[in-house]
Amino acid sequence: MASWGGPELSALNPLRALWLTLTTAFLLTLLVQLMPAGLLPGCALFQDLIRYGKTKSEGPSRRAVCRVFDVPKRYFSHFYILSVLWNGFLLWHLTQSLFLGVPFPYWLHGLLRILGAAQFQGGELALSAFLVLVFLWLHSLRRLFECFYVSVFSNAVIHVVQYCFGLFYYVLIGLTVLSQVPMDGRNVHVVGKNLLMQARWFHILGMMMYIWSSVHQYKCHVILGNLRKNKAGVVIHCNHRIPFGDWFEYVSSPNYLAELMIYISMAVTFGFHNLTWWLVVTYIFFNQALCALLSHRFYQSKFVSYPKHRKAFLPFLF
Repeated sequence: MASWGGPELSALNPLRALWLTLTTAFLLTLLVQLMPAGLLPGCALFQDLIRYGKTKSEGPSRRAVCRVFDVPKRYFSHFYILSVLWNGFLLWHLTQSLFLGVPFPYWLHGLLRILGAAQFQGGELALSAFLVLVFLWLHSLRRLFECFYVSVFSNAVIHVVQYCFGLFYYVLIGLTVLSQVPMDGRNVHVVGKNLLMQARWFHILGMMMYIWSSVHQYKCHVILGNLRKNKAGVVIHCNHRIPFGDWFEYVSSPNYLAELMIYISMAVTFGFHNLTWWLVVTYIFFNQALCALLSHRFYQSKFVSYPKHRKAFLPFLF
């Protein structure tokens, strides 16, 4: 099993540095939002950049200049369209490399080298990266389906910076997975021929966790979508209501919690030891915790009867 050590993995390569930067930025933002209300920054732009959808309207009074940069929240579907196409493209090339020995395109190989692709050999790592990229592609495909057939979007908006960041994120996350594959194409091909022989217990555990988390996230999105539909499934309004059922009994944003669990399942699939992916998980934690906190405060401010026992993000804790 590969470890965190070794000369190739010890350095803070560009990819890890980028994820560490994003993690730090969202950690600091979360800490700022946890400050007493009287100490919160009054910068309208700052609040506009961290809020989206329903929580944006609950932020400080927005200036007209801020609204110029609004795009519809329903554009979330663009993220998953891009991810299905881009990460499907990466998955295709990885499959070709593993099973047929076809080298990555020169530009892709060079890009992965710049990002700090894995330089050591390890069949488990190649299989893990393959599975995680499959998980990521399936996750994006399901979320795209939900955007079109499950979720009911109102006229809520996101900032154009958030929109661009979302597009960038789904390009970066696929490259992050692919960068964990050893770059010696000949050895990867040998591994690919015996890929199933490289399976370990953590691959099975990771797959089970991924399915479990994905099912719960889907259920939560169905619950949210149904709040705006009648029994026949017809959309009748776009108002916000208190959701009940499944993980909503414990936290205000179980869909965000499930997102975190999905990425943790991928860390498990990598065998628990992949430092780069744990940086991704840490980023997801602070990013989703921030969104969940703002959403929790929205529900508390809008509904007097909102369940007192519900936490924002982590059951019984936060």
